[in-house]
Amino acid sequence: MVSRTERGPISDWFWTIDRTLMAIFVVLIGLGFMLSFAASPGVAERLNIDNLHFVKRHAMFIFPSLGLLVGLSFLSPRQVRRGALLLLAFSIAMMVFTQFYGFEAKGSRRWFSIAGFSLQPSEFLKPAFIIICAWLFSEHSRQPDIPGNLFAIILFGIVVALLAAQPDFGQTILVTIAWGTLFFMAGMPWFWIVLLAGMGVGMFVSAYSVFPHVAGRIDRFLTGEGDTHQVDTAREAIVRGDWLGQGPGEGTIKRILPDSHTDFIFSVAAEEFGILFCLVLVVIFTFIVLRGLRHANREGDEFTRLAIAGLTLLIGLQSMIHIGVNLELLPAKGMTLPLISYGGSSMLAIAITAGFLLALTRRNPEKRATGRQKIFRDAPMHAEQA
Repeated sequence: MVSRTERGPISDWFWTIDRTLMAIFVVLIGLGFMLSFAASPGVAERLNIDNLHFVKRHAMFIFPSLGLLVGLSFLSPRQVRRGALLLLAFSIAMMVFTQFYGFEAKGSRRWFSIAGFSLQPSEFLKPAFIIICAWLFSEHSRQPDIPGNLFAIILFGIVVALLAAQPDFGQTILVTIAWGTLFFMAGMPWFWIVLLAGMGVGMFVSAYSVFPHVAGRIDRFLTGEGDTHQVDTAREAIVRGDWLGQGPGEGTIKRILPDSHTDFIFSVAAEEFGILFCLVLVVIFTFIVLRGLRHANREGDEFTRLAIAGLTLLIGLQSMIHIGVNLELLPAKGMTLPLISYGGSSMLAIAITAGFLLALTRRNPEKRATGRQKIFRDAPMHAEQA
């Protein structure tokens, strides 16, 4: 155990970090590894590869993810901003690179290969984009002469254009909601609210008109006609699991679910471990959102407040979309369950998001003490003025 009286980076970190929130993230990584044994062997069998192929690859990303989670939580808010700026520049460059040299899968060009692994730059773009926009909004709030809002709008346009070029409609919606929420929290005028809401509706209509796969998914969701095999199978797996599940390794419907290890791992969890286990997962993600927003509400610094809220929303919205698709409450969209689903890029990106979040939510006793001293120092002067 680290003593409170010790001084040093490790001691300061241990006593200022939100240890409950960190423990929750570590638990999610552990649950993801456990569920990889349930969800991925069937996919590997259909591909005629080693049954534990995806389990082994999933395990390879656990320690790098934990390293990022813990390492980034040591950063100061200024270091978080600088790290996010570098990550944003790298992600945008790689997304442009992917359009020319990446490979296409399922109708989208989102990945490129490096050292035998596929990398999805858009996953790393999200936390960096949110942090930089939070900084731009806060700078405009602090000094209205700085066109921070304008730069944030331009950056948003660049990011949306890159996501649409892949195309990745789900990530576009996720980023748009998170960015719009930050803009609203930053005190957006009603003119911008109406204008951006109209643009959002226009984007949705354009996506429906331009991208056949988007229109097809929405039509299938609304009418129930067409190829609904995957969502129907996912629903059947949830129903078959009942409250307590069929037991580890006893699921059968998961074996015919194409994306059981990624986009529909929630359904696999329901079939093998039951609805009660899935409710626990929902409670965990709800706790993360409430805990993060609680930190944001208590934060006095505008940048930190907006960044915490934005990062929390990224995790909460992504989990909500994944679960909503599995329950047929939302149109089918490839979206991983944070730290649970298979996918190296997703795991590492969520670990970065969580690491930034932990860094920004660390307690700062010296800052609070300085604030209290200032209040007490100014109190006699205010009393004399009164």
